[in-house]
Amino acid sequence: RALLWLGPVYLAGYLGLSGSWVLLALALWLCWGLNRRGKRDRLAAAFALLEDEREAVCRGLAARHLPAWVHFPDVERVEWLNKVLVQAWPYFGTIMEKTFKEVLEPKIRAKSVHLKTCTFTKIHFGEKCPRINGIKAYTKEIDRRQVTLDLQICYIGDCEIHMDISKFNLGVKGVQLYGTLRVILEPLLTDAPFVGAVTLFFMQKPHLEINWAGMSNLLDVPGINVMSDSLIQDFIAARLVLPNRITVPLKKNMNIAHLRFPVPQGVIRVHLLEAENLVQKDNFLGAIRGKSDPYALLRVGTMQYRSKTVSRDLNPIWNETFEFVVHEVPGQDLEVDLYDEDPDKDDFMGSLLIGLVDVMNDRTVDEWFPLSKTTSGHLHLKLEWLSLVNDQEKLHEDKKGLSTAILIVYLDSAFNLPKNHFEYSNGECGAKKIKNNKYLKKMEREPSSFVLLTVGNKTQKSKTCNFSKDPTWGQAFTFFVHSAHSQSLHIEIKDKEWDSALGTSVVCLSHLLKDPNMTLDQRFQLDHSSSDSFIKMKLVLRALNVEEPDPQRAKAGVNASKPGPVHVTEKAGNQKFASPPQVSKVPPMSKDSAALQSLPKKDSGEELDAEESSAAPVPSETVSGPDEAEGKQNAEHGPPSALPSGAAAVPTLPILQEMRLAPSVTSLGSLPSSCFELSSSNLDIHNGTEMPLGEIQLTVRYASIRQSLVVLVNGCRNLVPSSNRGVDPYVRIYLLPDRRWTSRKKTSVKKKTLNPQYDEKFEFFESLENVKKRSLDIAVKNSRPFISQERKELGKVRIDLSQEDLIKGFAQW
Repeated sequence: RALLWLGPVYLAGYLGLSGSWVLLALALWLCWGLNRRGKRDRLAAAFALLEDEREAVCRGLAARHLPAWVHFPDVERVEWLNKVLVQAWPYFGTIMEKTFKEVLEPKIRAKSVHLKTCTFTKIHFGEKCPRINGIKAYTKEIDRRQVTLDLQICYIGDCEIHMDISKFNLGVKGVQLYGTLRVILEPLLTDAPFVGAVTLFFMQKPHLEINWAGMSNLLDVPGINVMSDSLIQDFIAARLVLPNRITVPLKKNMNIAHLRFPVPQGVIRVHLLEAENLVQKDNFLGAIRGKSDPYALLRVGTMQYRSKTVSRDLNPIWNETFEFVVHEVPGQDLEVDLYDEDPDKDDFMGSLLIGLVDVMNDRTVDEWFPLSKTTSGHLHLKLEWLSLVNDQEKLHEDKKGLSTAILIVYLDSAFNLPKNHFEYSNGECGAKKIKNNKYLKKMEREPSSFVLLTVGNKTQKSKTCNFSKDPTWGQAFTFFVHSAHSQSLHIEIKDKEWDSALGTSVVCLSHLLKDPNMTLDQRFQLDHSSSDSFIKMKLVLRALNVEEPDPQRAKAGVNASKPGPVHVTEKAGNQKFASPPQVSKVPPMSKDSAALQSLPKKDSGEELDAEESSAAPVPSETVSGPDEAEGKQNAEHGPPSALPSGAAAVPTLPILQEMRLAPSVTSLGSLPSSCFELSSSNLDIHNGTEMPLGEIQLTVRYASIRQSLVVLVNGCRNLVPSSNRGVDPYVRIYLLPDRRWTSRKKTSVKKKTLNPQYDEKFEFFESLENVKKRSLDIAVKNSRPFISQERKELGKVRIDLSQEDLIKGFAQW
């Protein structure tokens, strides 16, 4: 072994190479070994989780290893299905071994002359079978004639596959695969087999990690491993990740073309406007903080765009627009990541995840979103949901240069393609080239063709069909169209071997406008090709239309007329908002809050005095519409008017003057609601003592777009002092049963006051189903010196969230 180690060193010296080559080889070897050990450790940890899930969870494995049902209550466990898979796995392995030998091996040999010696020497799929960690079934917002399931697939396999190619041994020894596989059963039938077809696809690129064996271990060398993993993932994405699907018919004579290539559900137009208060990532000498050079990456599925880079600015303004085709809702989300551009490695500055279901329902969302996974920063986005409609009147050209339509191209097949570009040439030059070409036999083979489709400045490429004059591609492509009356679709079929054109065609999109359904499904004659060469396609043109939202539906996003962000100051990682109006004045009513139609006037002051002297919190009904002057005028001169059905009793103007109303929704920054009602709620409130210790005002609501519980601590009043020197109160919040120090939320400290005003917002990122099972534990405490004997806790309240309408929200003292 020592000679083996010293051999390369001696060889380097013998050849007169520099010592730096030895150091470089040593560094590569160390990195390769590190990668190999890391893969083995991850595989061992995954096997441990597979063997004993309970013990592995107790040992505190990383959250990404935990099954989905731990995090999401709407995901169901299916242990019975996993038991079925365990029993059937040996038989599946036998079928796959036979398929590798009889089907895959001949196809690999036919690919190239160098692969003719390819032989599978060992095929064993192991004892570990795939697991389904959870299944989520969709019952809303889908067609009644289909069943949609999301399967959380986890395959930690001990499979072993070895292959020999020209005395080189390549192999795989262990595979890890994680991903969400969507299964759609449609159409549902009234006779056996009750389901017409099964469609399978991954929502996002699955996580794949392969433990190589034999000569393929070289793929773990640093630099090569990243490239090889990305190539394999791209190969899978081209076949199994949206918009690509696998559709298997279950009933004879079932037409699956519309199932395999359905019309997209819509288009999301993202206006990336600006950001503010981004974190500083650039620094000099590790101490001097500088500004950042931010840019944004926007993704929906496999489609990704990058914005321009704004140099040296923590409040960048982009004003860029991006458009994404959305194929599956619910399922697909908009992901936005912000980075600081650097010469070496770009620094992460925060991210954002927005569910497209709410955007589809709201139609338009214009909002400042707080960035997650960072200490500060807000991002201003305007989101528009564009429906696909079959209406030619909507095809007017946009003055801003935005897309007005979408073209969907279903590329089916071609017929009678020439073997090469000389076959249809009549010139003598072409004939001489054929006679003198030493690759004449190669040119006589049938072509390996692919198609280039171009609309405007965007070109897309199909897959390659090898050695066929009648290739079948079976793919779908989408293009954004700016002017359907003037633009055209250019088709060019090329031979992969010679990169020469086998035929072209041009289709004017105005031809689709002659059809009432804006659809063409036919064969198109190929130009510059044989006289009997055709290409079969289906072209569908759909106009993009922004529909008006349902006025009866409560929007999930902030009102689109919001002028800009709330000015915030970061303190201890929390967001601190501007103070509400003073107690002596009636707070102005914002357009985003719900309104009183009129303020009733009391006939006598007895009820008023009774209410003012009561120790119970005063319920408040929300106000929307009239401003401060109108409110006063209605209170003084307007007669009492009936409130809408279901509304609670509204306090009179003097009582409103006494109350410290919470800020309107516009001051809640990212709180996604445009009709947030401040109403009294029958909360289960207790402070553990009979003596009143004061009151705290809270505003609580669940933000569906952000998938978080938002708690706004407005302020406290009438606190009981714990010493003669006064108190410095602050508020501490837990979302029970989680009492970890890291999950604790805490306001700033207010000095020497019994009526502190905070107006600070906190977010708990949990699903709505999970929040409904938990409660808020809120305590008001005194910030005392470490050695002080003063009482620290000033009061406590616990709020049961299971009985509240968190989507509507509530605010109460």
